[in-house]
Amino acid sequence: MHPVLLRLGPLTVFSYGALVALGFAAAVFLIYRRAASFGVNRDKAVDLFIIILLSGVIGGRILYVLFNPAYYMERPLAILNLSEGGLVWYGAFLAGLFAAALYMRRKKMRFWNVMDMASPYIALGQALGRLGCFLNGCCYGTVVPDNFPFGVVFASGIAARHPTQLYSSLALILIFIVLRLWQDIRRFEGEIFLGYLMLYSFKRFLIEFLRGDNPKALAGLTVSQALSVVIFFVAAAIFIRKAEIWRRNVSK
Repeated sequence: MHPVLLRLGPLTVFSYGALVALGFAAAVFLIYRRAASFGVNRDKAVDLFIIILLSGVIGGRILYVLFNPAYYMERPLAILNLSEGGLVWYGAFLAGLFAAALYMRRKKMRFWNVMDMASPYIALGQALGRLGCFLNGCCYGTVVPDNFPFGVVFASGIAARHPTQLYSSLALILIFIVLRLWQDIRRFEGEIFLGYLMLYSFKRFLIEFLRGDNPKALAGLTVSQALSVVIFFVAAAIFIRKAEIWRRNVSK
């Protein structure tokens, strides 16, 4: 793997941090360009996603630490060290979503509309971030069978494993394309964001079967799989309800 991207004298640029930052920058740039077509103030959109980034990092780190309490009880200062990864996406998502809802309420922004605008680019940013996971060697998969056509040897061991980071990145690029095309035929506010939640949670649920770093916790599922199930069905229920309301309004 290649956890260190480059060294410039005393400065070390880590692959994980660099790719996460690149993903966020790409998402914000595209959101800025797209905002006006959704009637969203561009400056407010940028401020919003800076808030989402900061709160997401905090939330993702807190959940990661809670998943690994023994390690961080012995090394409390390591909680602040993000150079080698250590973020749980659902922790970042929930914290970022909570902060976003508060900000948009204060600024009188339409929550569903803003999230519809941003969802494709969030997926694209995640895709780049997963490449950082691959270079860092975290979030690796299970050992591949002997007859499997390819596998990657990570620093965690000598056996070739599924590059689940790359699988996830490719799936997220596909989700980005689907959502971006979906934006142009959106029928009601919330449609794209709820679609993102369903597609992402479905993707994550499947990928987790190949993950080699997440222990089973609930009825043979990982914590991320259990959260994926909850998020998928909640998003699907809201989607169906909103679609019914839209159909009623159209038929009047």
